[in-house]
Amino acid sequence: MTPHAPHAPHVDPAAGAAVKAADRAHVFHSWSAQGLIDPLAVAGAEGAYFWDYDGNRYLDFTSGLVYTNIGYQHPTVVAAIQEQAGKLATFAPAFAIEARSEAARLIAERTPGDLDKIFFTNGGAEAVENAVRMARLHTGRTKVLSAYRSYHGATSTAINLTGDPRRWPSDNGSAGVVRFWAPFLYRSPFHAGTEAEECARALQHLEDTLAFEGAATIAAIILETIPGTAGIMTPPPGYLAGVREICDRYGIVFILDEVMAGFGRTGKWFAADHFDVVPDLMTFAKGVNSGYVPLGGVAISAEIAATFETRAYPGGLTYSGHPLACAAAVATIHVMEDEKVIENAAHIGETVLGPGLRELAERHPSVGEVRGLGAFWALDLVRDKETREPLVPYNAAGEANAPMAAFGTAAKKNGLWPFINMNRTHAVPACNITEAEAKEGLAALDAALSVADEYTV
Repeated sequence: MTPHAPHAPHVDPAAGAAVKAADRAHVFHSWSAQGLIDPLAVAGAEGAYFWDYDGNRYLDFTSGLVYTNIGYQHPTVVAAIQEQAGKLATFAPAFAIEARSEAARLIAERTPGDLDKIFFTNGGAEAVENAVRMARLHTGRTKVLSAYRSYHGATSTAINLTGDPRRWPSDNGSAGVVRFWAPFLYRSPFHAGTEAEECARALQHLEDTLAFEGAATIAAIILETIPGTAGIMTPPPGYLAGVREICDRYGIVFILDEVMAGFGRTGKWFAADHFDVVPDLMTFAKGVNSGYVPLGGVAISAEIAATFETRAYPGGLTYSGHPLACAAAVATIHVMEDEKVIENAAHIGETVLGPGLRELAERHPSVGEVRGLGAFWALDLVRDKETREPLVPYNAAGEANAPMAAFGTAAKKNGLWPFINMNRTHAVPACNITEAEAKEGLAALDAALSVADEYTV
């Protein structure tokens, strides 16, 4: 799917050193202890690869932060941004402009059901913030339920909805957030033995949570359709439909977070399409324009949009629907259609990544489970396949995280840039990755997993 092989890296260590020095002197990095990091100085990127100033090239199995769904530097999208910059580089959000209108139309055509109104944001966290605000105003209720093993963003409400340790230092900003356990059979909190049991028990747990919290006080339930950073746990058949039914029964707004899973990542336009479920609100970002210019948004149902037909919605952003970002989205959506990127993600998942990762699991004692679909996969690494003890403890750091650090170092030495979170590595390459590139990544993973195997019992 990549138009041509990436250019050979230009070697210039002095330039790389200058970039690194300026970064270390002035850039404050997210999610990091500033004195303990050593960011790679990147000289360029193309397709599924990037490279440094020393000539080292890496196959990117992270897609940036799981957003370069069409790879780096796609010429069609780059040209669209350039053209828009020459025509109308920026304009305030209160006006109707071609790029914004067309982006909204194309997105609405692809969202499920009647999610036909689009509120644009600068990214996924702001999309979640506004979706929750809409739900609270629409229902007149305050509480929102979110799942453990989730990530929804780093702004005030979004971080409080998040169900992983990144929430802990900031868990004081949003009243009325209640967490529950979503299904995850491999590490079931419900002691289930089958997907059917896991689904039924997870839905009963949600019903019980509503009973004790007071269903009439709940504005919304928010779920990642398929949780991303938390582990790519595809929900069992019937679960999302069950949540939809519960929401309908109690007048609760159902929000699906598709920031990571949307726009082709799972082999369909949206992960919700796999489950035939239509939420009331759906958040998106990342793949909508492969991150070429920051863009996110909320797709809104007719019922919730009607709430604000004659009542002002109290929210907005200076750069909502920025022309450059919207032009990039228009071009990206056309690229996905014209080059069959979504079909490629489904094909690669079914014929290369899925079978290849499962074959690695058979040979490596460190791989406890493989799960995913499309270009969206996770390997759950363990010390013991029988007990399923994770290769490193939950939220491990420092010496406790040494096995995963060693795995990551080995992957990079083999030319693969891995996505690592806790005891997992994710295979989340560009959705237009070729079969040859995917197999190259599997070979590098094979070698790196041999290092992880050394820490098993």
